[in-house]
Amino acid sequence: MFDAPLNLKKSRILISNDDGISAPGLKKLEAIAKKLCREVWVVAPEFEQSATGHSLTLRSPLRIKSAGKNRYSVNGTPTDCVMMAMNKLMRECRPDLVLAGINRGSNVGEDMTYSGTIAVAMEATLFGIPAIALSQDIDEDHVKTKINWSSSEAYAAKVIKKAVSVPWPRDVLINVNFPRVPKTKVTGIEITREGRRKIGDEIIESSDPRGEPYYWIGAQQNSARYPAGTDLAAIQNGAVSVTPLSLDLTHRATMRTLKEAFKK
Repeated sequence: MFDAPLNLKKSRILISNDDGISAPGLKKLEAIAKKLCREVWVVAPEFEQSATGHSLTLRSPLRIKSAGKNRYSVNGTPTDCVMMAMNKLMRECRPDLVLAGINRGSNVGEDMTYSGTIAVAMEATLFGIPAIALSQDIDEDHVKTKINWSSSEAYAAKVIKKAVSVPWPRDVLINVNFPRVPKTKVTGIEITREGRRKIGDEIIESSDPRGEPYYWIGAQQNSARYPAGTDLAAIQNGAVSVTPLSLDLTHRATMRTLKEAFKK
């Protein structure tokens, strides 16, 4: 997919996210990227698009607004942003690397299927561009507690440089999650697999002033201990999690089973 090692100093990096063009995590990633490469572009959603997954806007127009030199917002999803960057804004100067984030909140386990941050990296990968998604784990009560970005600020550059120092197979992207601990408490960097934690089991019901019922989908169901080697266990133990993900969702063992079944 790219010639490893990727020479970051000569590279052009595109940054997007799902928290929006004004998100603090995006600004932090932009600052990190500017220290790594010669040219940084930002094409991000105008407003927050969390949990939009790999969705496209097909039935309403998209508008691009300038937000500074090589910085643009799009009134659409994270996937829309990558499409607008590749096919319009950067058509004549496509990026060498795409970075997504830094997301406010982790993207681990099945979060990946909902995540707009992961969708940025997925769409870039479909364009044949290496992509890394980066997310900062936070306290559930982050509205009252100031987010500690120190682990992502301290380790993001190192993880990016290490990741692009080796080749990846086609249709592979890298998912990085930083633990919610100060940088001095980070226990290391672990290469992990996807874990499991269920979201949506809790449905909170209430009623509006007119007595009509409404519902909120509740928070993730967290465990006291996750299996070793998973992304969930890594950030739970204070480590940076680095997980290679594949766009190929085909389960080949079941393919073989089904082929045998359909012969009968």
